[in-house]
Amino acid sequence: MTYRIAVDTGGTFTDAVVADASGILALGKALTDPERNFTGVQAAIADAAAQLGRDPRELLAATDVFIYGTTRATNAIVTRRTARTAMLLTEGFPDILVYRQGGKLRPHELTVDYPDPYVPRHLTFEIPERIDAEGGVVTPLDEARTRAVLEELAALKVEAVAVCLLWSIANPAHERRVAELIAEHLPGVPYTLSHALNPVLREYPRASSTAIDASLKPLMQEQLRLLERNLAASGYTGELLVSASLGGVMHVEDMIGRPIHLVKSGPAMAPIAGLSYAALEELGEDVVVVDTGGTTFDVSLVRNGQVSHTRETWLGEIYTGHLLGMGSVDVRSIGAGGGSIAWLDAGGLLRVGPHSAGARPGPACYGAGGEEPTVTDAAVVLGYLNPAHFLGGRMALDPAAARRVMAPIAARLGKSIEDSALAIVTVANENMIKAIQEITVKEGFDPADAILVAGGGAAGLNILPIARALGMRRVLIPRTAGALSACGAHFSDIVREAGASRYATTAEFDFAAVDALLDRLERELDEFARSLAARGLADFSRSLAVEARYAGQIWELEVPLRGRLRTAADLAALIEDFHLEHERVFAVRDPDNPIECIHWRARLRAALPRGAQRPLPQGRAGALHARAARTAYFGLLAAAPHAAAVFHGEDLAPGDRVSGPAIIEEPTTTLVVYPGTTVTVTPYGHYLCALAGPAATDAQGART
Repeated sequence: MTYRIAVDTGGTFTDAVVADASGILALGKALTDPERNFTGVQAAIADAAAQLGRDPRELLAATDVFIYGTTRATNAIVTRRTARTAMLLTEGFPDILVYRQGGKLRPHELTVDYPDPYVPRHLTFEIPERIDAEGGVVTPLDEARTRAVLEELAALKVEAVAVCLLWSIANPAHERRVAELIAEHLPGVPYTLSHALNPVLREYPRASSTAIDASLKPLMQEQLRLLERNLAASGYTGELLVSASLGGVMHVEDMIGRPIHLVKSGPAMAPIAGLSYAALEELGEDVVVVDTGGTTFDVSLVRNGQVSHTRETWLGEIYTGHLLGMGSVDVRSIGAGGGSIAWLDAGGLLRVGPHSAGARPGPACYGAGGEEPTVTDAAVVLGYLNPAHFLGGRMALDPAAARRVMAPIAARLGKSIEDSALAIVTVANENMIKAIQEITVKEGFDPADAILVAGGGAAGLNILPIARALGMRRVLIPRTAGALSACGAHFSDIVREAGASRYATTAEFDFAAVDALLDRLERELDEFARSLAARGLADFSRSLAVEARYAGQIWELEVPLRGRLRTAADLAALIEDFHLEHERVFAVRDPDNPIECIHWRARLRAALPRGAQRPLPQGRAGALHARAARTAYFGLLAAAPHAAAVFHGEDLAPGDRVSGPAIIEEPTTTLVVYPGTTVTVTPYGHYLCALAGPAATDAQGART
């Protein structure tokens, strides 16, 4: 028997999911070790192996595919622990990263300092050269000055170099020559060329992505190489793949060359899992997917069976953070998770997040030294979590510590500890509701029309009141929700994207030039497909897309192409598709305005073999019996406590139905069934929650 292991290293927990040809078999979980990354990986694999009755080393030896995801790249950027990186820009344009993209969320707030550029100005250097928009050389590259700059970089002990010259996307000759000089004067120092990484028209996204990629190379190349060595020393001899922000996986060598694809790669797997679970249960093709971990709350959207992608992924707040600039799964993240810290601002208002207790020390109830109240501490106070059965009994919680750290906030609020805990959960709920509205309502989509798939270790604590506030009537919580991103890696495929910028207007469309460009992109993917075919893969699919806008607009919308653009009918189809997309997003179309096509993209997907989950046996006859009853608090402040029936997931089978108030405990997550909610175990063993209301659904003939 051969296995497939997917590991996702988060800020608080590391998840390991083991599968074989029949589907997912075991889910392991361990605290992340920020200092020794492989320690958490080993512990999570050992936990999963114990559930299968296997030795961890034997399990790895019997595994042929290992998929790895990590938040290390994202965290390095946020905490400013990336490499000491220099930026080389065309002379006269040193402030691309300083000026950014413009815009301000709060234009009348004048006390906020202007954000620092990703690469500081003292590490930004101007290179005398100039190429025009047609690719012609206006000013030849000054090699003497370039050599002098590189000597200065050596003296400054620069660890990586980002090169982004104007119009290198039209003619990359100068960037390629700078690369040769870097190799000559800074041997061993990694560098990134903008035209090779992200050949888009706009200067800031191209420069930003180039700087981010270069800054990550020393750190992430070292980590991935170390992971390879540690896995080999642990008995693994199979293929190593890495989760990518595009919503698929890449071979480790490809990721080492472009580590920017690691940024937000873990959260990018969640919508893949959400779509797969919704399809398995035949719940529709419109899915809102949330992943609540210990540090963040991640939201993504699936429409018509397609995961949403974007080139507007910001690390930090929009405009003041740093723009990824690359095509990636559209995941919106906020600092609201189980470990998010509750605090009172200067005006005495209760806040939750964005700061987190992380894995060390973690929430106070972990007993590892945490001294600030978190959402998890509030859940313990409210009776949602069983101190003796957290992580399936592998970790004991300290309820006294949770109440102790909650007491100061309760005193300042003038409320009881229980009411204060309810307030913390309520504020966290509001933050999460706003995050969901950002990617749905503000994008022209009504969340009430979709199924909500919730994952993450903390998702089940409060997702039902969040769904009710959004008008959503059905929530699916997979039994493996505690490791949603790692599960998504099991459902993912190898992806590769090729892109190029070329202006084309529908008023005078240049069919030959666009067709030649798309042909070049497809040939690039053909070469990659041949390398995959040599590894035994044979199931490939392709897609084409264009970023376009009405003439006079500033920003583009991505529109999938139905195929190559060779005839007037092909162009008419593109025009109509753009009108429909613009109307969906902005509620208006302008049929008399020409459409400008800016950036073209081709994407290849190579399907990986995976197991097919089968329906589980139906439940036994007779009534359900709860393991226990626990006092828990729901709803409004000062509300009376409820006696909630407590069930263990292992006791529930397809067809079983639980009505709230109740609590369902799984080894890696806890589902709080609020009053007025019914939970039915699906044929595949997941939890389908029906909220009270006219659109609520209910299973018939279920055992209650």
